[in-house]
Amino acid sequence: MWWFQEGMCFLPFTLVVWTAATFIFAYITAISLGHVDPLLPYISDTGTMPPERCVFGIMLNVSAFLGVATMYVRYKQVQALTGMEQNRVLQLNFAGLLLGCISSFGMCVVANFQKTTLFSMHLVGAMLTFGVGALYILCQTLLSFYMQPHIHNKSMFWTRLSVCIWTFSSIISSILTHKTSTHNLSQCQSCSHQPHISSPDKTRVPLFVSSMVMYSILSGVDVPKKLHWNPTDHGYAAHLASTVSEWSLAFSFISFFLTYIRDFKKINLRAEAELHSSTLHDSAHYNYTPRETSPLLAGSI
Repeated sequence: MWWFQEGMCFLPFTLVVWTAATFIFAYITAISLGHVDPLLPYISDTGTMPPERCVFGIMLNVSAFLGVATMYVRYKQVQALTGMEQNRVLQLNFAGLLLGCISSFGMCVVANFQKTTLFSMHLVGAMLTFGVGALYILCQTLLSFYMQPHIHNKSMFWTRLSVCIWTFSSIISSILTHKTSTHNLSQCQSCSHQPHISSPDKTRVPLFVSSMVMYSILSGVDVPKKLHWNPTDHGYAAHLASTVSEWSLAFSFISFFLTYIRDFKKINLRAEAELHSSTLHDSAHYNYTPRETSPLLAGSI
C-alpha cells in the first residue's frame, strides 16, 4: 500500500498540490502571453486575462471544494477523538469548520469575480479567503495545543504554530508595506508640487495593499486594472514587497494543510444509506433492515 492510500491522507495532499498548481499554471500562462510582468505579479493579476482566467477560475473552484472536504474530515476526526465533557475543544472544532467553509466560499468568489471585472466583490472574496482563513489556522493551532500530548505529540503543535506565525507575519508585513508606501507617496507628491496624474510611466501611482485583502484606491488611478509595473514607477519597491507578502501568505495558507497528512492516515469515513422500503413505488414504508455502508471514498471512512 502506498502512503497516500492510508486512510484519507490523499485529501490534504491533493488540496495542496492542486492549489499550488493553480497558482503556478496561471502564472506561467500569464507570463508566456505577456499579460503580466515576470517579477512576482499579484496572484489575482495572473488570473485576470483569458485564457488563464478561465482555467484559474475552474481550478480554484475545485480547490474550494477540496478545502471544504478536508476541513470536514478534520472536524469529524477531532469530534471522534474528543469527549463530550471537553466543551472548549468541541466549540473550537465547530468554529474551525465554520471558518473553513467561509474561507472556501471566499475562494469561489475570488475565482469567479476577477478584480478587473468587479473589484469590490473580488476584494470581499479575498478578505474571506485569507482573512477568515488565517483565523481558521489560528483555531486549528489552538486545537492542537489543547489536544497535546494525550492525542498527538507536541511536535505537531509546534509545527502548526510555526505555520500560523508565518501566516500572520505575512499579513502584518503586507500591512506595514501598505503604510510605508502611502507615506513615501505623500512625501513625493508634496515635494514635486505636480498634479497627481501626468505621464503613465512615472507618476501613475500604484495601489499598495495588504497582500491578504486590503487595497487603497488612489484618486485618478485605475489601479485594479494596472497589470504592468515599471521600476521607475513611484513606490515600485513597496509594490514588490507587497506582492512578496501576498505570495508568502498564499503558500503559508496552503502549506498548513500538509500538517494534516499524518493525522489523516488514521481516519476513514463511510457513508451509510438507510432504506425505508425495498422498492421505490408509492406505498407505505416498510421496515427494511439491510443497509449499505460502503466507503464514502476509495478506502474507508
